[in-house]
Formats: sequence, C-alpha cells, structure tokens
Amino acid sequence: MRLVTFEGQGQPRLGVIVGDQLLDLTAAWQAMGKRVELPDGDMKVLLAQEQGLEYVQEVEAAAKAGAAWLEEVARPLSEVRLLAPILRPDKVICIGLNYRDHAEEANMPLPKEPVIFGKYSNAVIGPEESILLPTGLSDKVDYEAELAVVIGRRATWVREDKALDYVAGYMNFNDVSARDLQMRDGQWMKGKCLDTFAPIGPWLVTKDEVGNPEDLKVELRLNGETMQSSNTKNLIFGIAQLVSFLSRLMTLEPGDIIATGTPAGVGFARKPPVYLRPGDTVEVEIQGLGILRNGVAAR
Repeated sequence: MRLVTFEGQGQPRLGVIVGDQLLDLTAAWQAMGKRVELPDGDMKVLLAQEQGLEYVQEVEAAAKAGAAWLEEVARPLSEVRLLAPILRPDKVICIGLNYRDHAEEANMPLPKEPVIFGKYSNAVIGPEESILLPTGLSDKVDYEAELAVVIGRRATWVREDKALDYVAGYMNFNDVSARDLQMRDGQWMKGKCLDTFAPIGPWLVTKDEVGNPEDLKVELRLNGETMQSSNTKNLIFGIAQLVSFLSRLMTLEPGDIIATGTPAGVGFARKPPVYLRPGDTVEVEIQGLGILRNGVAAR
C-alpha cells in the first residue's frame, strides 16, 4: 500500500493511493459502515493501532473491487496537496558512511559499526515543499539521497533475524547537510538539524510491496542532472542489522524513521564542489517508492 498524509480542509488527513486516486481513509471507513475509529491525521497513531494496517488493506481491497462508495471518498491524486507522510516523528535516526563508495569519496575509513546521528521534527518537510537555505549561516548546503525505514511496532532488543517484522515500510529521504557547519568541529549535528533539512515522502510504501529493500535503485537528480546513482545492495550495514543494532541502544516506536545512509556522488566531494542554490530542484527517486521532489529557496 502507498499511505499518505494530505491536506484536507486545512487539516492533515490520512489516505491510501489506489491507481491515480487518493482515498480519504476516515471517509472510506465510515462509508463501509465500520465502527472502529481510525486516526484522522497522524500516521504514527495508525501504525501503532492494533490491526491499523489491516483496516487500510480492507479499504484498499474494497476500492479495487469497485465499491459503491468509491466516488464519494476518492479524489484525483493530482488535485491533492501531499504532506510529509509522518508529520512529527519522535525519532529521525540517520546512519553515516553506510555505503562503501561514499566513505571512500569522503576519505573516511569504513565504519566497524553503524555511525549514528539524529535529526528532529523541525527538519521534516514533505514533497514539493522548499528546502530553505540558512542565508548568512552556511553557503555549503548539500544533498544526500537515502532509503528511509519506518518502524511499525515497538522494538527493543530485537534479534537481527526478527528485525524486519518491526518494519512498517519504506520511503524516500533527503539528508540535507550544511557541510561547513557539519565539519567545523567534528560534531555533525549542527549541520544536519536545521529547519527543512529532512524532506521525506512522497508516501510510505508498506513492506509487502517493496520486496527486498536491499536491492533497490537509488538516484538523486539536481535540476534534472543525475548526481547520485546506486543500489541499496551496496549498503555496508543492512536494514535488519540497523534495526537490531538501534533497538539495543533505544526503544524504537511506531513512526520512527531510520535514514540508512547515502551513496557516492554528494556535492562536497565533487570537483569542483556542487552545493544547493536558490531556484534549484532536487529529486530523490528510489525504485518502487516514487519521486520526492523539493525546490530550494533562500530563507
């Protein structure tokens, strides 16, 4: 399933995409005569709800079968403003240097265990929202295409062979980074945590539709030019390894996001370096997950 958060009557609402139509989940559930309440606009609550995704599967199946109520709850996807699939994640956990080629281009040794840092909800934006450059604070803002893992069940001290059972699905992620701030004193956080520096979306694709998450093409385009092109099979630490490792450090909750790292081709390593400028358009495309498109503007 492709799950979205969208703007409806000025409020965030949850939807599921069927073909080129977006179905309002709450309206669909009511049209089906179900008494179970679904959360209106919080994907975290839906993921945490017992049988929440099963309820959505019922809606999707009924819609595909041509339910009589379909026209009442469906809107063309092109007419809907999509928001970040998860508006206020409790955790955005990022993995550094998780592609061999990226570690090499950055002239850094391969990590012996996952390198982690965090972002916060203030950084999260959705598709078509602008990445805001912090004028006067940094002039070396970079892009990083990444596969994001979304947790679907509370996970603590999870075995690696069971780790994928705790994953709800996957989405595109752009780990926007102010390189001059990131590298200034060795503490990456100040270059990573700025407002709008974590675009996600355009939707959350449930794991049953993704297949093998460690064999997906990853691409980033800047103004139409391909800057990064790789495959998640080149990850140093795989999805199950990361979920298990992180669950031993902290309890993972439904809606938590793990950004799994970026491949080679980032801007600071190019000769000459390439950084984001006002008016740019950045697209992150991962096989089966759609295209996350964001403009760039001065703040």
